[in-house]
Amino acid sequence: MPKRVDPDARREQVADAVIDEIAEHGLRAVTLARIAARSGLAIGSIRHYFGDTLREVMRFTLDVLVQRALRRAETLSDDPVARIAEAIAFAAPTTDQERKENAALVEYRVMGRTDPELAAEITATSAAGAETIRSLLGAALTGRVIDEETLHREALLLFALVEGLSFSSALHSAPLREADVRTMVTASVNRLREACPPAPAAGHATVGRA
Repeated sequence: MPKRVDPDARREQVADAVIDEIAEHGLRAVTLARIAARSGLAIGSIRHYFGDTLREVMRFTLDVLVQRALRRAETLSDDPVARIAEAIAFAAPTTDQERKENAALVEYRVMGRTDPELAAEITATSAAGAETIRSLLGAALTGRVIDEETLHREALLLFALVEGLSFSSALHSAPLREADVRTMVTASVNRLREACPPAPAAGHATVGRA
C-alpha cells in the first residue's frame, strides 16, 4: 500500500524550503527549481499542492510566517507588565529559526511596498500588531492617569521598537537575546508607569482620561 501523504505537512515542507531560500539568497531569487532542490520534492509535486504559479507558493509561505508569529504569542503571563514584555519578546527573533523566519518576513514587507496584493495582507497584519501593543499597554497602565493621545504615542513607540528589532535582526547573523528584549521592554513600560500619576481611587482605571 502506498504511503499516505499529509498534504498540510507537504505544504509546510515547501514553505520551510522557501523560508530557507529567502534567508540565504533573498526573496526575488526564489524559483520552483530552487524550492524543489531544497525541499527534495519534484516540481510536479509542488504544482500538485499549489497549482502552476510560484505566486501561490509565496502567498502560502507568507501566511505560514504570520501564523507562526501569532502562535508564539498565544500564552502570556497574567501580570500586565510581564505580558507586554512577553508579547514583544515573542515578536522579536530570539532563535536561529525565528531569525530566518523574520528575515523572510522582512523581505516580504519590502516587496509589499510595490506589490498591492502583498501590501494589503502585510498592512492588515501590521495594524493588528499595533493594536495588540496598544491594548496590552493600556492594561499595563491600569490604575494610572494617562490621556488617549499619550497612550497612542507610547504604543506607537513600543511598536516602533518591535519594528526596529525585526529589521535589525534581519541584517545580522545572530538572533537577539530574549533576556535583553524582555529587560528593555519591561524597563520602558515601568518608566512610563512611574511617569503617570496613580488614579485617585485605588484600582480605578483612568486610561484615556487626564
